[in-house]
Amino acid sequence: MLLRDIAHLRTGDKGDISQISVIAYAPEHYETLVRCVTPERVRAHLAGLSIRTLHRYELPTLHALNLVLEGALAGGVTRSLSLDAHGKTLGAQLLDLSID
Repeated sequence: MLLRDIAHLRTGDKGDISQISVIAYAPEHYETLVRCVTPERVRAHLAGLSIRTLHRYELPTLHALNLVLEGALAGGVTRSLSLDAHGKTLGAQLLDLSID
């Protein structure tokens, strides 16, 4: 099973920071998100990025996690040589994370 099977995302970026909110489709999937979408697994899944810090905030009332990836955008959207390495692209990559 992949993350996309139990959750959807909202993303944003500002400067060199990408923010990804992972929202469970159903409340019963929230605990799976907490267990499987760890900072370590996100870093490993997005290993090609130079993430300085990754913060994960749990939002149980919303059945969601908020991930803040500092340094993920190679200096910022307007300074990056990467083609479309914005929050939406990173979110799409994260939806392929394997969930057990």
